[in-house]
Amino acid sequence: MNLAKKKDLISIIVPCYNEEETIPIFYNEINKISKEMKPVNFEFLFINDGSKDNTLSILKHLAHTDKRVRFISFSRNFGKEAGIYAGLKNSRGDYVAIMDVDMQDPPAMIPKMYQDIKETKYDCIALYTKSHADYSFVRKKFTQWWYKLIKTLSKTKQMPGARDFRLMTRQMVEAITSLSEYNRYTKGMFGFIGFETKWIAYDTPNRIKGKSKFSLRKLIKYAMEGIIAFSTTPLIIAAYIGLFFCLVAFLAIIIIITKTLIWGDPVTGWPSLACLIVFIGGLQLFFFGIMGIYLSKIYLEVKHRPIYITKETEKGSENYENKC
Repeated sequence: MNLAKKKDLISIIVPCYNEEETIPIFYNEINKISKEMKPVNFEFLFINDGSKDNTLSILKHLAHTDKRVRFISFSRNFGKEAGIYAGLKNSRGDYVAIMDVDMQDPPAMIPKMYQDIKETKYDCIALYTKSHADYSFVRKKFTQWWYKLIKTLSKTKQMPGARDFRLMTRQMVEAITSLSEYNRYTKGMFGFIGFETKWIAYDTPNRIKGKSKFSLRKLIKYAMEGIIAFSTTPLIIAAYIGLFFCLVAFLAIIIIITKTLIWGDPVTGWPSLACLIVFIGGLQLFFFGIMGIYLSKIYLEVKHRPIYITKETEKGSENYENKC
């Protein structure tokens, strides 16, 4: 007896925050692609990250008219990292893609990504940007410096210019969701878990509507998350600099005692001494701050608070999994 071959299911995870203008455009485009890929089934899982506009109303309408559309609406804004985790955790697909709703991750790339992951040994097909049309000169330079810095500080491999846009096997998705820490830096997690990844370069287009929700301040904070999450090098640097200044101070004491015993030189130069004390005190506060950041991350982890809290889904007010 011939059994019909089961179609692959692709889950498209789309984090959203105040994206009422872009969701209909994105949905129309991804819907066109899904109709072209007839041997494949799709589900579209939108994550409403505490939006203040009509994002949730639009998602409710889409879920009502298209049974492939699902959504998870958070009780407040938990951030994109929580949105990605919620999507991965609740996806059902044999293959799972993460996409931005602003069309900077072109849906037209999905067929090629699916073909590559089916015909090769890769567990993930990911995209990285060669140039970003929306970025200012300062932001482009900051991004370049960031990837050089993280490459120096961390042993975890990260592709410069990597986007969140990728198509993964179910096995890789399960590996990512097994990392359930509260302080999440997904780009680093993808490198940490390994798996074979094929990288595709492309030029990121402009947003179709609105402005990026990531200000330079948020990007700097996100960069700090990446360093703290995947490197202890700042603590090691602090220890070495502290040891260096201890040696310098020890040598200075020997020199001062020797000069006093031989030449009877009185201790002079109190202004320079005051400057030195202030400088070393500033360094100490700086390094205490570094240790405080690491300590604060430990504090957040040990409380075991949920990464996100679901307020509503396409099924109503019942929760999906609120994962600690």
